[in-house]
Amino acid sequence: MAHLKVLPLYAALLFATACSQPGVKALQPAAVETQAQQAVEAAVEVAADAEAEAEARARAALPRQPLTPEILFKFLVAEVAGQRGAIGISQSAYLDLARQTQDPRIARRAVEVSMFARNQAGALEAARLWAAAEQDSGRAQQTLAALLLSEGKFGEAEPILRALLKEDGANGFLHLSALMGQLRDTRAALELVERLAADHPALPEARLAVAQAAASAGHFDAAVAALQQADRLRPGWEPGALLHAQILAKTSRPDALAFMRDFLVRHPGSREVRLAYARTLVNANQFAEARVEFARLTGDFPRNAEVSFAAGLLSLQMGDLEAARDLLTQTLGYSPRDPDMVHYYLGQVAEQMKQPDAANAHYAEVKTGNYLVPARARQAALLVRAGKLDEARALLAFTHGENDAQNVRLIQAQAELLRDSKEYAAAFEVVSEGLKRFPDSADLLYDRAMVAEKLDKLDVLEADLRRVIVLRPDDAQAYNALGYTLADRTDRLAEAIVLLGKALALAPEDPFILDSVGWAQYRSGDLARAREYLERAYKVRPDPEIAAHLGEVLWVGGLREAAGELWQTSLQAHPQNELLLETLRRLKP
Repeated sequence: MAHLKVLPLYAALLFATACSQPGVKALQPAAVETQAQQAVEAAVEVAADAEAEAEARARAALPRQPLTPEILFKFLVAEVAGQRGAIGISQSAYLDLARQTQDPRIARRAVEVSMFARNQAGALEAARLWAAAEQDSGRAQQTLAALLLSEGKFGEAEPILRALLKEDGANGFLHLSALMGQLRDTRAALELVERLAADHPALPEARLAVAQAAASAGHFDAAVAALQQADRLRPGWEPGALLHAQILAKTSRPDALAFMRDFLVRHPGSREVRLAYARTLVNANQFAEARVEFARLTGDFPRNAEVSFAAGLLSLQMGDLEAARDLLTQTLGYSPRDPDMVHYYLGQVAEQMKQPDAANAHYAEVKTGNYLVPARARQAALLVRAGKLDEARALLAFTHGENDAQNVRLIQAQAELLRDSKEYAAAFEVVSEGLKRFPDSADLLYDRAMVAEKLDKLDVLEADLRRVIVLRPDDAQAYNALGYTLADRTDRLAEAIVLLGKALALAPEDPFILDSVGWAQYRSGDLARAREYLERAYKVRPDPEIAAHLGEVLWVGGLREAAGELWQTSLQAHPQNELLLETLRRLKP
């Protein structure tokens, strides 16, 4: 149940009394030790007087509303209801108070509570009260404009926005861009931004806002044209260049790279664009070029955690483990936003460097966040390699996730350890216990189905996979697993082919689904179609199990030399694959 944060509103209500007591100045000491101290104290007193004067002016502008028992009662109802999770009652009480008092602070609180309660109508009414009571407040006017836009009231919002932009056009347009990106009616949003920007023809931020609105509406040519205008107004302006590159990348990554490359030639000191360029190179798998850029960035951004972390990950991806270790270790000294993530990847580096103790130490430093479960899973895997399966299970069992998703993943990790150790019955038990806690977890149902197949519990497998299909009707792998099992382990071939057809429609290029379809065709006696699907699968992914199936089709079809060569090639790369070895024993005794 959601609860509101406690705010010091009881004290704030005292503003509403008809009379207020004057402030009492602190007594000054009889003497001071030095003239410097006297100067400091005088400055402090002047500042305090100025602050008191400003506060008095603000207090004088507030409505002269007496603090009646009725108002106090309504306030207490609103605040206590919020603390106890009765958000609807709190919202209604605060809105009623805002109507009654016309006080901007109560109205502002009514806006906050209404938004928390997802009551858009109440939030808009409260924002109108707030903006009317505090007409000089930019925050009140911005809040009202935002709520009007979210309700599609563009005409009413426009004069408010125009006034705000007149006060602070540059920052105002930057805030406007963020606001417009959340609106559904992108065409109306674009037209509004164009009208507002027309009043500021020399402001690059206005052109940027137009470009963002145009891009949101899918008008990429108009967006680029607006950004070109912004660049003419302020050559080398990085926010415009970054958006320009993002828009180009939507249709052509090479065009985006070419644009950034040209921009950096003209403006070599543009560090944000260079960082975006380096990241785009990584996404394009141009690792050598990316590494050159990151090497420059580490000099341009000294002691920058984001840059050194990105460079460290790139070095890890390229296999330069020592450079990755050094860069990631440096990152820890630069106060990164997520040190747990850095420790996780340092653990990965240490594992690849065959340093299990160092890897375990880094994984143990991951205490929270998205990398908590992966780190514990890697620690458990290290324990299993050391022959300590029981310790590995205990580590995972006594780890508590921060949410249900993490707890499900911990159960999966325990089962995975047991499955890899061929402890199928224990794995089945772990997942079954997990399903008592999370009965509608499609991930746990799928995992139990896979273990059930190893235990010949085909009824459990079928029931679990059919439940997964209900929970996730677009889960191609659930259709594939059930269809393959029916084709491989039963005589229900027609049903299997229907299920695999659905899987193939959902993921037409998935090599494992192609393999299953080919195997079902083989089991149905259609060698030609079986070979077609299996060869497609093997071309995409030369997996040993696909090789086993394709080899059997070739063998049965009389192409025994080709089958033998295929098996031998796969066996060299995967000498312990169970299905491949079983196929060879069965067909080549």
